[in-house]
Amino acid sequence: MIKDQFQVWRYNFPDRGEHPCVIISHPDIAEAGRWLNVLYCTSQRQNRPVQAHEVMLDSADGLDWETFCLCDRIWLVESKDLFGRRGMVGQARRNQIRRKVRELFRLDATD
Repeated sequence: MIKDQFQVWRYNFPDRGEHPCVIISHPDIAEAGRWLNVLYCTSQRQNRPVQAHEVMLDSADGLDWETFCLCDRIWLVESKDLFGRRGMVGQARRNQIRRKVRELFRLDATD
């Protein structure tokens, strides 16, 4: 199955187990690449507010319930290890993720 930027998939993270993730690799790489950059997501069932390094996803993005997308760490995973495509992150949340990643990694900095 073709993979694309901002699709939500399942992945078995080392030491964390099976969780959803969001592909953030460039679309050309995501479609044909062996290795992909993803963001780890975890259930919001902890009943806590969203933290500064997170974006909230939900059923509109293909998930069963509110889920935190952690934007402070980028995971490199093999494309073949992604399974169970869940959906696609909506446009508004894509923009939130883009802003959050740029902010957290200081990609707009001019120093």
